[in-house]
Amino acid sequence: AAAAAAATAAAAAAAVEAAPAAAAEPEAAAGKSEPAKDEARDEREHLNLVFIGHVDAGKSTFCGQILYQTNQVDARTIEKYQAEAKEKNRDSWFLAFIMDTNEEERAKGKTVEVGRAHFDSEKKRYTILDAPGHKNYVPNMIAGACQADVGVLVISARKGEFETGFERGGQTREHALLAKTLGVRLLVVVINKMDDPTVKWSKERFEECKDKLSPFLKGCGYNVKKDVVFVPISALTAANVIQPFSEPGWIDGPCFLEVLDQLPACERNRDSALRLPILSKYKDMGTIVEGKVEQGTIRVGDKLCVMPNRVTVEVLQLWLDQEEVSYLIGGENARVKLKDISDEDIMPGFVVAPRGGLACPAVKLFEAQIRIVELLEHKSIFSAGYTAILHVHASAEESTIVRLTSSIDKKTGQRSKKPPMFVKSGAIVTCVIEVEQSVCLEPFEQCPQMGRFTLRDEGSTIGIGKVLALLDEAK
Repeated sequence: AAAAAAATAAAAAAAVEAAPAAAAEPEAAAGKSEPAKDEARDEREHLNLVFIGHVDAGKSTFCGQILYQTNQVDARTIEKYQAEAKEKNRDSWFLAFIMDTNEEERAKGKTVEVGRAHFDSEKKRYTILDAPGHKNYVPNMIAGACQADVGVLVISARKGEFETGFERGGQTREHALLAKTLGVRLLVVVINKMDDPTVKWSKERFEECKDKLSPFLKGCGYNVKKDVVFVPISALTAANVIQPFSEPGWIDGPCFLEVLDQLPACERNRDSALRLPILSKYKDMGTIVEGKVEQGTIRVGDKLCVMPNRVTVEVLQLWLDQEEVSYLIGGENARVKLKDISDEDIMPGFVVAPRGGLACPAVKLFEAQIRIVELLEHKSIFSAGYTAILHVHASAEESTIVRLTSSIDKKTGQRSKKPPMFVKSGAIVTCVIEVEQSVCLEPFEQCPQMGRFTLRDEGSTIGIGKVLALLDEAK
């Protein structure tokens, strides 16, 4: 083990020496002329991975381990984190400190903000979004998941921990459901802590977790055979993360990184009208906004508008992660410098779109289909007048149910002729929803990313839905 540790340290040290050379490259690239920059773009597919799951399943440690194994963090930094973790009597947390950077997160050992980091393999480029698992921070988790292409659901195999995360009130269920609503098509379910003394890489425990999760994920809308992959790992010891782990003898599938590389390519609508929901904004020699390009292409010099206020803007500069580029396509994380708008006129949830007829619609009234997941005990009936917070892409608005228009039969999918007076948990209904401020939406059929939403009330998810039609306020 000592030899292995020395080898890892040596590899990390080599990575540190290589780092200054790598850092010099982007500076050189920034000085190139425009057309050359266009050609020099990395054409490997880019995927956003959101790490979700119950609190303490080991998400941050897992993300830290991936970054350490792919040489994104040097040995000196790791030694510093090990010393810090020891001071806090939390020796096994040092890898989580790579992702959890602020003091509050380190003291409590809980992720609060969505951490971001980048790594790549030979085939693809990845952005890690480390979402918080704690119940109080679900809105932050929603902001992370709405940028993701692939969800990594981290489950703890340790006796007792799996059961807690999965029972009522555990975050495993809510996160898997939210991920599906927010458009995460593919799910990699990582069964972590397989090295724990209560598990000892037992195949029976892995199969037990798998059998309990499969019917639930099916209920969320995932096709378990096609869209879900199960991988046993140990984040702390890095077993089966980057390199295949053959010790237990029963693991015959690929390791975590191989699973990611083998995922089918995502559909990017680069020729559709641009949709870029804004997640955050700040001032830096001008107004800069961040978000994910949901569809379309954005180029330097484009004349666009920011909806719902229809403020006309021009694109001055674009960055993909840290690198300046001349265009971005659907599915990529954008940082955009805009001209003719102040950061005070922008709110999260506003959308950068083309001017004129291709602009993104903004409405206060729309019809939607909702699946009621679980209503609160003291508000157990869903009817006209029900109020909740509507989360759609990056915006969160207060909403009211104006009227129920029909209930939908789960087996046949047919609508009822008569609208129901009210429904209870588990029902599927169509209804008209009104929001206080105009929200940028589109029917789900036209643009799925802009047409799915979540309803939350008093800190828990009560319903997931999709937009069927946008209505005029006169109706």
